[in-house]
Amino acid sequence: ATCGRGAVFLLAAAALLPAALLSTTVGAQPYPARPVKLVVGFAPGGAADFVSRTFQEQLSRELGQQVIVENRAGAGSSIAAEYVGKSAPDGYTLLIASPSSILVNPMISPKAGFEPKRDLLPVTKVTSSPLVVVAHASVGAGSLRELIAYAKKNPGKLNFGSSGNGSAPHLAGVLFMRVAGVEMVHVPFKGGAPSVQALLAGDIQLSFATPPSVLPHVKTAQNPGGRLLALAVTSRERTPLVPGVPGMAEAGLAEYAISFWYGFFFPAGTPKEIVKKMFDATAAVIALPATGKALEKEGTEASGSKSPEDFAAFLAEDAKL
Repeated sequence: ATCGRGAVFLLAAAALLPAALLSTTVGAQPYPARPVKLVVGFAPGGAADFVSRTFQEQLSRELGQQVIVENRAGAGSSIAAEYVGKSAPDGYTLLIASPSSILVNPMISPKAGFEPKRDLLPVTKVTSSPLVVVAHASVGAGSLRELIAYAKKNPGKLNFGSSGNGSAPHLAGVLFMRVAGVEMVHVPFKGGAPSVQALLAGDIQLSFATPPSVLPHVKTAQNPGGRLLALAVTSRERTPLVPGVPGMAEAGLAEYAISFWYGFFFPAGTPKEIVKKMFDATAAVIALPATGKALEKEGTEASGSKSPEDFAAFLAEDAKL
């Protein structure tokens, strides 16, 4: 009987304990208790895939659990964004996304039942970089000015590829046509890697590509066998991320400028303490010199946010542009 009264007393006392303290007393596992999926909206081999795999190992160490990269290509990364947005908000499904899937695709192809601004929760920006205007060597344009001159004389004869409708490379091409006053044909692919393969094969002639996807194929003194020519970066000025390549002002199109970023997102409703845990872990990886060096080799740079709220404010400003 004494044992029974003791059990009743313990139950009554437990009911008065704060939930957080109670969870530790019953042995609840802290987040993350199992592997975390990092979902990429493009095929393996592209820039988003490269950035994800650059973060994968160190993020696994910071979290104390394995981070698994999962590619869900299609619809300019909208398939991946919707998948994550409709996943359980428990911190085990994370999206890496660019402006295309968060800001642009919803305007081009709105989908009933899914809205990135409503269904995804910003965690942090992770990288920032310009795009690179690259042409197949067979085009015969040695500079951006020569490319524009050729395009004006041959409207509709140049094809430019992208990682999908609504992607940043697609929009970069559309803006280029508008600013330069030329007409080209857009060819969408299911990711940056397939687009680059088509460019290398000469099936398309031009691309506004992420640096990681094209720099290994650009013709330079160190790589004389490269089949691609880098004509300009899409930032207004030169950048050390892509050495030896002029900015748009120097290349002859000063009115043109586009930058590109990647960031992490959770499903809306993910608890704040989990968002903070992921933010802190990602910030620690961004701060590692090895992370910056790995990204710089591929023409991009580590670029984090001050907080999840700071990233959300950045997105709100970016959406106005």
